Amino acid sequence: MTGHEKEKEHIDVSNAILIAAKNGITEMVKKAFQSYPVALYDVDQDKKNIVLLTVEHKQPHVYELLLNLLEDETINDTVFYDVDRNGNTALHLAAMKAAFSWPVPGAASQMQWEIKWYEYIKNSMGKSLIYVRNKNGKTPDEVFTESHEDLVKEGETWLTNTSEACSVVAGLFVTVAFSTSTTVPEGLKEEKFHTLASKIFAGSSFVSFYTSLIAVIMFLSILTSGCRERDFRRALPWKLLLGLSAFYLSIASTLVCFTTGHFYIFRDQLISISSSSYVIACLLVTVFAILVFPLYFHLVWATSTTVPQRSYRLSIPDWLFIDE
Repeated sequence: MTGHEKEKEHIDVSNAILIAAKNGITEMVKKAFQSYPVALYDVDQDKKNIVLLTVEHKQPHVYELLLNLLEDETINDTVFYDVDRNGNTALHLAAMKAAFSWPVPGAASQMQWEIKWYEYIKNSMGKSLIYVRNKNGKTPDEVFTESHEDLVKEGETWLTNTSEACSVVAGLFVTVAFSTSTTVPEGLKEEKFHTLASKIFAGSSFVSFYTSLIAVIMFLSILTSGCRERDFRRALPWKLLLGLSAFYLSIASTLVCFTTGHFYIFRDQLISISSSSYVIACLLVTVFAILVFPLYFHLVWATSTTVPQRSYRLSIPDWLFIDE
């Protein structure tokens, strides 16, 4: 093989490994590195090496591979501290808004994962790059704030609309649960001893009232929080999750309370009709759960995930997703 052919082959491998890094093809990056280890130090026309491209395109699996190579001392740490043509470090590129949508629901979760990705890169790089300025004179934190202004507004709007809708319904459940807890069915008044049905009725009405009250408080706290940029990391998502969890528990306990009281009153009359009504009620609640639980589970997954992922790792049937 002539020198020109070797140079052409090296250029092809270099282009391949940079393209693979941008697209998150970890296997190709490994293969190219095994063939030409020096290709990891090549740059594109904007002077971006494999680390800068991986961070810019937010590819966690490729970045984890590069960190493992660094820990094994297979590559030099200087590749993590290079800058591109505009003086941007890896932290500057991590601070820029993604050119795609993360696989999480709502603008608030999108903002949360943007913060998580930025913090993930910041923690892996150390504090040495936090105060470095690019050619525009901006630090990574300033770049992050500037590039995410619109997303913060979108997240605030999404949280406000969601909280307003849920707080209204949760408020209705507070009223119903309070009325139920203070109204004892006639059949229970005549009992001399506390039966199992009476205990279930009392317990479910208690749970329904307090969970719906907690839900209202959580949704109101979101509406009055102001939705600052840093609040999207933990405070706002956890308030939303706690509010939704309490709200769904309130719905389930209200169903149990109603069914128990209804069954106790008509336990000796119209058994077949009342049993059919219970089955229909359970089916309706099951349909409701199928429609709303995907959003809830996606919020749980988005909040509990430490490192953002470009694609889902959960196997959820497509027909469970709500059409947007």
